[in-house]
Amino acid sequence: MEYCFVRNLIVLIYIFLCIGCASLNDHEKVSELVERGVMYADNGQYELAINEYDKALGMSPDDARAHNNKGNVYFIKGQYDIAIIEYKRAIYSNPEYAKAYNNLGYAHFQKNDYEHALEEFSHAIARNPRYAKAYNNRGLAYFAIGEYERAILDYSTAIEIEPELAKPYDNRGFAYFMLDEFEKSCRDLALACQLGECSTYEMLLADGHCGDKLYALNSL
Repeated sequence: MEYCFVRNLIVLIYIFLCIGCASLNDHEKVSELVERGVMYADNGQYELAINEYDKALGMSPDDARAHNNKGNVYFIKGQYDIAIIEYKRAIYSNPEYAKAYNNLGYAHFQKNDYEHALEEFSHAIARNPRYAKAYNNRGLAYFAIGEYERAILDYSTAIEIEPELAKPYDNRGFAYFMLDEFEKSCRDLALACQLGECSTYEMLLADGHCGDKLYALNSL
């Protein structure tokens, strides 16, 4: 009797371990499919990327990263409504997924739905208060509705968190320009140019708003 009990216990442990190994292997396979999807997307092979994400979701329907990345592909293709659906699925699977909230906000922004964009960017920031890109994006939404001071506050926070990012300087510079604060505007735009984002700065230089390029850069 005791022997049978021990044998059955060993069998149960073996089955449990096998199930655990299978689950681990499935998780690794899903991760591999998602990474392959990222590779295809980075190479511009969007249909192949979607196919890999769909395979991953076939194995793990609640995989938040697969839904988010699939949304990114549809976003790049300009299919914002489908992207929004995928970002919402990612958030449903992982309510703390700050990137998915940020991406959802940017999809709404592209549709000129600034109210929902602001809401989702704020959700992203609430989940990751050091998320510089979410602050920058929320600044864009505030700028779009004419709230330039609030936009500047968000751009400034993004710069404080990640001072090497060019876009927040560029965006803050243009917000200052809209407020007729030209010295601050040109200073920020010159900094953005030093970091690789020169389009707005060069446009204002051509219009004579920022004066001599060498002076503007050397006066920082």
